[in-house]
Amino acid sequence: MGGRSLGPQFNWLWTAYAVSVAGTWLAWGGFPLIAVTVLHCGPTAVSLMMAGGLAAGAAAAIPMGPWAEFRAKRGVLITMDLVRFAAIITVPIAYPLGWLSYAQLLVVSIIVATANITFTAASGAYIKALVPREDLITANAVLESTSWVATIAGPPLGGMAIGLMGPVATVLVDAVSYLLSALGIGMIKGRERPPTRPAGPSRRLAELLDGWRFILAHPTLRRLFLNTVLVNAMIMVSAPLMAFLMLGPLAYTPWQYGLAFGLPCVGGLIGSRLARPLAARLGQRTTILVTGTLRAGWSLGLAFIGPGTPGLVLVIAVQFGLVLCCGAFNPVMASFRLEQLAADRVARTLSAWSVTNSLTTAALIALWGLLADMTSPRIAIAIAGILMLATPVLLPWRQMRPAASLAPGLPS
Repeated sequence: MGGRSLGPQFNWLWTAYAVSVAGTWLAWGGFPLIAVTVLHCGPTAVSLMMAGGLAAGAAAAIPMGPWAEFRAKRGVLITMDLVRFAAIITVPIAYPLGWLSYAQLLVVSIIVATANITFTAASGAYIKALVPREDLITANAVLESTSWVATIAGPPLGGMAIGLMGPVATVLVDAVSYLLSALGIGMIKGRERPPTRPAGPSRRLAELLDGWRFILAHPTLRRLFLNTVLVNAMIMVSAPLMAFLMLGPLAYTPWQYGLAFGLPCVGGLIGSRLARPLAARLGQRTTILVTGTLRAGWSLGLAFIGPGTPGLVLVIAVQFGLVLCCGAFNPVMASFRLEQLAADRVARTLSAWSVTNSLTTAALIALWGLLADMTSPRIAIAIAGILMLATPVLLPWRQMRPAASLAPGLPS
């Protein structure tokens, strides 16, 4: 990514991220797959499990943003990794003993969702402290590329592992990956100086809403916020429905299901490697507008999936186009967002962003599960695809603030 070193401290963070994201994508779809194949849940139950975990986790994460803001971010990251390890490891322990239940999957989902939001918020603030401003796109593109590499290999290998060793094999790997990530982050040297927390209980109560205030006060971040939350939700509402369709009525095997969503992620890798050159050539604004618009045109194709090889090829093609555009959009948008925020409000803002994303996604996954029961999974997927086509309207078409500016009324 340009040949410029981002320093040993970032490299340790990158290594830890690579290990944990590899485990996450190896276990991608693991809980829905366990729910369908082991606990024999239908589409509504699977959707409600995902939605309930996201919603409750997001609600629990609201006070975690201010908590993480005024603490050393390295310690926060290590703590969240250990929390995720402790929660997820209970699944492979319970399964062979015959104790695994739908309720346990739901509780683990809630804990992991809370830790994910807190980890994401703290890691954004940590990256801003570790990496010079001019290298933020490069750093975010490196992490984005790493994520897409993991998604290329993870789901197919996870599908094969499930076929060979059972449905919780990849969940065990995912748990261990968080433990290794904590060890990697622990190797980062140097002392942090977390922001000073203002005194007073009334101020601490106000901190719970500060992240949303920062976002809504900034005209460009506000539109990007609304756009990304809706796009992410429209992508995610189809996930449990596609799992049900492909593993149920269409009779795809787990490895085919993994291949359908893993192979297209080559597009995400290509897109993330194009992010910095595109931003340098076209500028941040044009890159965000073009890639943000192009990513909206793909999801509708998933509604036309059929059985056999043609259906598999269709899913791969649709997903390739979607993740190609997302891979280019995400690091440029993430870097712009970090550039707009002073160091003492990054964690709260990213936490608010993630909480809103999770709550919106949770609500819509639950709604789409009910919609699928009332109509059919295919019709529900088509409606999500149609709504996705409207999301470019929310992009900041009129103006984008220069990267050096902050929202009005927010001192730097």
